[in-house]
Amino acid sequence: MSVDLPLSSRPDEPISPIGGPARYPDEVSAALAADAATIIARYPQPRSALLPLLHLVQSQDGYLTRAGIAFCATQLGLTDAEVTAVATFYTMYRRSPTGRYLVGVCTNTLCAIMGGDAILETLREHLGVEPGETTADGTLTLEHVECNAACDYAPVVMVNWEFFDNQTPSSARDLVDGLRAGHTVAPTRGAPLCPFTQTARTLAGLADPRPDTGAPHAGEASCAGLRVAREQGMR
Repeated sequence: MSVDLPLSSRPDEPISPIGGPARYPDEVSAALAADAATIIARYPQPRSALLPLLHLVQSQDGYLTRAGIAFCATQLGLTDAEVTAVATFYTMYRRSPTGRYLVGVCTNTLCAIMGGDAILETLREHLGVEPGETTADGTLTLEHVECNAACDYAPVVMVNWEFFDNQTPSSARDLVDGLRAGHTVAPTRGAPLCPFTQTARTLAGLADPRPDTGAPHAGEASCAGLRVAREQGMR
């Protein structure tokens, strides 16, 4: 007896096949190849560099294109199908054009209990887009994200993977309004914000040009267990 199990994208996002340009201009390919060589050299087996290379090509157009898939395949001696299978498995690789800022709202258990669902609904109505869609001005892409290991600051909103902790529907609305207006918006902790394409280059393992502002990378809640352990002389 056989059973058909249809597979698709997450239920709150439209299905987007990989499209876009089929190949890069020669000068773009050359620049990407130089960066790819740096990345691939870090691994004993070239195909181990596939995930960072996917971030690299995502930095070119803000999403994965047929040209990016073909580039990764050529660099690593893989087929386009092998690269596509990996690219479509992970949700951090975009299959449609992404705005300057990718705004992700976590609605996993703790964030949902603390108001994550309300935040996502508020931003859907305020921005006039569904999760996975980009605003008409190309500034913001709204996304429904899975847990980002920041439960101690729930509910959390992430912008280009930087943390905005302890959010409310009102503060999240102010956050996206500030981004659309071009204001400088500082994450709760971590590095300053940069465009989504630059974030992708950083995730590829290339040099991060952002200055170290000295902002905390962990807060009191994250370090509570460690503090208690030290007070109790635990080793």
